[in-house]
Amino acid sequence: MKKTKKFLALALGTALSLSMLAGCGGNTDAPSENTAEATDESKESAENSESAEAPATEDTEAPAASGSGSVYWLNFKPESDEVLQDIAAIYKEKTGVDVKVVTAASGTYSQTLLSEMDKSAPPTLFVIGNQAGVKDWTDYALDLTDTPIANELSTDAYNLYDENGKLVSIGYCYECYGIIVNPDLIVKAGHTMDEIKDFDSLKAVAEDIHSRAGELGFDAFSSSDMDASSSWRFTGHMANLEYYYEQEGSTWTECPATISGKYMDNFKNLYDLCINNSLTDPKELATGGHDAENEFKTGQAAFFVNGSWEYEAVKNDVPNATMIPYYCGVDGEEKAGLNCGTENCWAINCKASEEDQQATMDFMVWCVTDPDASRKLVDTFGVMPYKQAAESTNGFLAAADAYTADGCYVMNWATNFQPNVDSYRATLVSALNQYNADQSDANWETVRTAFVDGWAAEYNAVNN
Repeated sequence: MKKTKKFLALALGTALSLSMLAGCGGNTDAPSENTAEATDESKESAENSESAEAPATEDTEAPAASGSGSVYWLNFKPESDEVLQDIAAIYKEKTGVDVKVVTAASGTYSQTLLSEMDKSAPPTLFVIGNQAGVKDWTDYALDLTDTPIANELSTDAYNLYDENGKLVSIGYCYECYGIIVNPDLIVKAGHTMDEIKDFDSLKAVAEDIHSRAGELGFDAFSSSDMDASSSWRFTGHMANLEYYYEQEGSTWTECPATISGKYMDNFKNLYDLCINNSLTDPKELATGGHDAENEFKTGQAAFFVNGSWEYEAVKNDVPNATMIPYYCGVDGEEKAGLNCGTENCWAINCKASEEDQQATMDFMVWCVTDPDASRKLVDTFGVMPYKQAAESTNGFLAAADAYTADGCYVMNWATNFQPNVDSYRATLVSALNQYNADQSDANWETVRTAFVDGWAAEYNAVNN
């Protein structure tokens, strides 16, 4: 499958470089605003699990070990941990350089980063994924301008700069999210993918499937759990549709002090459709415990709210899985595309020793230039915006490319501007759980208040 060049070209025109981040890949707790000091329990959750050393790949070059430096990568993407442990072992075997990969548990990156940076051997490679993170961590970030890794980039669209023009962090992958679909189940239910072109048509198909779930042997949507392993799909990703449309055709370049909630009814349209046409009763979503990915893979549900990082996990079970936009009832949404951007931006710790900084730089360059290493990384990340990186084979990114080629607009990751993100989303989860238990108008007003008034409150907490 060809590299998603059209998708990249469009992204270049949408100013994603300003701060198109979010929580993807199962870990939307991007390192942004400072959080309270991590507890001992959160520190323990960040400890690296043992990993067997992987065999070397065939005759690919790696930089010779220079000095006594080592690498410590604090990984933001839990779903990529196994691959990164493999990459670390291969690099160690090729160069003799130690590469330690610690993966923060889902939803804990901010506090894990705070905890690890306070240790005697802190991360040398970490994630600064939005402008709030730039503000907090620029003093810890090496200026990557004109460095070997920056010179390998194929675009500047995913890079983050501080107010002085310092290149604080650089994108190492970009992603898309929306609604993953099993077309075979759509056909089995007597419909076609061509029918689904806006919210009304999505609603008609989903409600029909749900009404006949017993007869069909599958339901419309997989579970929409509100525990920490799943809630980010709605409080981070699906919330983006409200923020995106509230931009009214422009692109936020900094966090607004307030939002209006003008498109909250559209968020409600899609959210209600998901929770009320699903395998799981909405009243059971608060505690979690349902495996939405497995429900989709095993053919129990036709729709799965998630992103491009899920492609590798589902492609063998659902080979023709595709992704559709967040149809929610706004005017003109038949020309909507997917939500595209990144929260995955590398930073090098400038407070690490010069030897460790150099070792980290060498490792990063190897990751994006070595054919075998970049192939492994692209397969888990989806795509990497580097000139020599392996081409993407991700079908969901191909879907994003197809929407772009058809003249559809990209929904940029405005959700990256959520202020004081951990606290803001926790309030949203609490309100949504109250609504899930009793879908009254009064409880939806609680959700609206958390969404809109909560934004202003968290903005003031951070900025005043």
